[in-house]
Amino acid sequence: MTEANALDRLIGWLAPAAAVRRAHSRSILAYYDAATPSRLRKGRVAPGTGNLAVGRAGTNLREQARYLEQNHDLARGILSDLVLKTIGPTGIMCEPQPRNADGEIDDAFAEQLLDLWKDWGMRPEVTWQHDWPSAQRLLARSWFRDGEVFGQVLAGTVPLLDHGTTVPLSLELIECDLVPLGYSLAPSIAQGIEINVWGRPRAYWTLLAPPGDILTSGNAIISSQMKRIPADRMLHAKMIDRIRQLRGVSVFATVLQRLDDLKDYEESERIAAKVAASMAAYIKKGLPDQYEPDTGSATGTAEGMRDIKFRPGMVFDDLRPGEDIGTIDTKRPNPNLLMFRQGQMRGAASGTGTAYSSIAKSYDGTYSAQRQELVESWSAYATLQAEFTAAIVRPVYEAFVATAIAAGALKVPRGIVPASVDDAIYIGPSMPWIDPAKEMEAFRGSEAALYTSGPEIIRKRGGNPRDVIVQEARWRRQIADAGLTADLTQNGNMPAPAADPAVVPQAKRKP
Repeated sequence: MTEANALDRLIGWLAPAAAVRRAHSRSILAYYDAATPSRLRKGRVAPGTGNLAVGRAGTNLREQARYLEQNHDLARGILSDLVLKTIGPTGIMCEPQPRNADGEIDDAFAEQLLDLWKDWGMRPEVTWQHDWPSAQRLLARSWFRDGEVFGQVLAGTVPLLDHGTTVPLSLELIECDLVPLGYSLAPSIAQGIEINVWGRPRAYWTLLAPPGDILTSGNAIISSQMKRIPADRMLHAKMIDRIRQLRGVSVFATVLQRLDDLKDYEESERIAAKVAASMAAYIKKGLPDQYEPDTGSATGTAEGMRDIKFRPGMVFDDLRPGEDIGTIDTKRPNPNLLMFRQGQMRGAASGTGTAYSSIAKSYDGTYSAQRQELVESWSAYATLQAEFTAAIVRPVYEAFVATAIAAGALKVPRGIVPASVDDAIYIGPSMPWIDPAKEMEAFRGSEAALYTSGPEIIRKRGGNPRDVIVQEARWRRQIADAGLTADLTQNGNMPAPAADPAVVPQAKRKP
């Protein structure tokens, strides 16, 4: 026990019970040095709930992130890498999986669903400016940069809206600015979200126009400038760290200062290098008694100043007594800039969950190092894929199936298990190969040992097993019809498949 100080003794004399509690609390804190601020440690804390923290800083963090995206190449590269690895060029794809009572997938019904889904994917949102993969990338970009993004699901007949697809369903993409953080009416509305007693969202309150066009009363938003959207019609993807956190925070939140400082530092170094490249030389005059005024001027004033022009290989042959040529060494470009920048970029990659090699465009490591980095970083990308699928892609597909049935565009065959009508497999971008030969050999051995199925391997590569089979069968028929011979086995080490009219592994040249 530490010795009681004067304050402790005073409290003990005035309120003995309070003194005991004070001493007990001090003894508990003594077990955790980190909980005791000192001259050398500030002991910073994050007071309040997650919602309080977001309410205070969310808007400012979002605006800083948008500025960096617009003005900093590294920040834009990080965003592009996250979108590319999470969504990819074709978006997160859906493979319908409706099942019969015996557990088998109804292929005909799945094909019908897929055809309608492809048709809808051409015009999925109200402006007709984006197809489904493009809309996903735009939603994901806003999700990462702003910390959250919203989307309203519009089904059936909607005034002044032409869906433009067989299934009458459209999405209205909504940036988080239109759901104001400052709109709260206790106890049911907090930060623009109406919740029940359990904290479950019941509705979202959105502005009818961009924030700058909205009338306000003091700091409060006029309710007539808002509309209420039920929660079952609203999509909300958010990046959160705390339980019951209602609004998201930008993925750049912890690295904004690092990126902003790095931007300023690089700009300063570029300017310094540019000035250094423009600096040529100067003339040292020497001692005053050695200096002679220009003979071309009686006073040695500006009228007689010399104009010395620099050119490659020139020789200075007109220096006066006491003069010498000197140069300025600016130490630019800074030889330590690269190492410093690499360290800062590694910190930025760690804070945003991206791969350093991808954002730095540096691929000079060994195969083992590159693969280790790829495997570790891809776990973060896969997690983001799962979160985006749960918040956006799966609800959209389920709403699509329900709308297609309600509109009569899709009829469910007899025998289909009702709960499986909107079942699907969601396929996102797969981890790329570093060494294709080694990766392919590993997949081949895994399938041969029955550790992995062929369809699973195809899905991991971002393909659809059904499409692969159809395309391969058609290709082999075309080879056979052309009278060509094609070795379709793996270097002769694996047996060719059994003869089939639709699959010809060894097509003989026709006489």
